[in-house]
Amino acid sequence: MDVARLSHLDGAGQARMVDVSGKAATAREATAAARVAMRAETLRLILSGDMPKGDVFAAARIAGIMAAKRTPELIPLCHPLPITAVSVTLAPEPDGSGVAIETTVRTTGQTGVEMEALTAASVAALTLYDMCKAVDRHMRIESLRVVHKAGGKSGDWDETGTDARPPDADRNGDRT
Repeated sequence: MDVARLSHLDGAGQARMVDVSGKAATAREATAAARVAMRAETLRLILSGDMPKGDVFAAARIAGIMAAKRTPELIPLCHPLPITAVSVTLAPEPDGSGVAIETTVRTTGQTGVEMEALTAASVAALTLYDMCKAVDRHMRIESLRVVHKAGGKSGDWDETGTDARPPDADRNGDRT
């Protein structure tokens, strides 16, 4: 493996934080998604407000926002970023089989916010699980992924296949 192609390793294969000091600060955004699969009865209890631990969606939303802000404390080599916005949306699936989670994080900075969006979605899903585990031990956290990113040198991308990067764009060292 060519370690020079891995942005978090130096030429000797040692871990390093990517130097972004020479990069321009630009508007950046990332959206991540996850799903918590559950029994229909569990979702009914959440929506009716009858879950023993309280308002599940409010707790998960706040936990996701807090997690985005704490990402560099959780993920080694992540840059601390001046996050300008975090949104966490929890949507019950129409068939009653689960909750879809979508998080969007924005900043104006020298590196992207995909890790912050993924961390927000992860912690929102974990909080939802924690709030409901007493009534549904069969819940599953599924499909954690980045679904969209915008800004930075590599441009826009989304999970449907849009990739606006020019063919010669530098993909090393750009956590976009």
